[in-house]
Amino acid sequence: MVLVKTKSVSLTINGKEIRAIEGENLLWAALDNGIYIPNLCAIRERSEPFASCRLCFVEIKGRTKPVTACTVPVEEGMVVNTKGSKALNLARTSFELLLSSLPVDCAHCPKSGRCEVQKIAKYLGVKLNTKRFTKILRDLPVDSSSPVFIYDPNKCVLCGKCVWVCQEKLGLGVIDFGYRGFRRMVTTFGNVPIAESGCQDCGECVKVCPVGALVFKEAN
Repeated sequence: MVLVKTKSVSLTINGKEIRAIEGENLLWAALDNGIYIPNLCAIRERSEPFASCRLCFVEIKGRTKPVTACTVPVEEGMVVNTKGSKALNLARTSFELLLSSLPVDCAHCPKSGRCEVQKIAKYLGVKLNTKRFTKILRDLPVDSSSPVFIYDPNKCVLCGKCVWVCQEKLGLGVIDFGYRGFRRMVTTFGNVPIAESGCQDCGECVKVCPVGALVFKEAN
């Protein structure tokens, strides 16, 4: 048996001293110690961070610009501020851009109360009906062909969690990202209905979805 040596380091986040394994992802070190940092695309098991949502900005002493916590390894003596004005302004802008293409209908969504977008909005102090950017919705068809779950691409935040679990964790590869730019979406090969894609109806994609894009039919 090969023993893997790990070194514990001390760092400070928002004035709170914590300990973490040297080289550990800063985002997970914070979350594991009860310090919330907004995020949508972070997956603990993923070898490399996806870093697409641009919501986990923090400020680190000695660095001139905010950085994404999911891409920074912890170091001894690191001093982190998750609530600095520069970091929060960047996170708010990213979040409001996301909301500009996201339909907000919490009253009729099965994920209401458990939706990460609601949690982030509250943390950042951003109204879900913000009008900072022009609203552009896609009006894509909802796929309810699966006997287990419903996929509403209009509510998808392109976090990539469902794609990762289907491809990397389960090795099925039923879904992936398709198209480019504003048309980018999670879809099946050939954009066929879920029921015709070879999906095993395991529901693992639903479990990792942070919003109401994928919901079990029993929840409706």
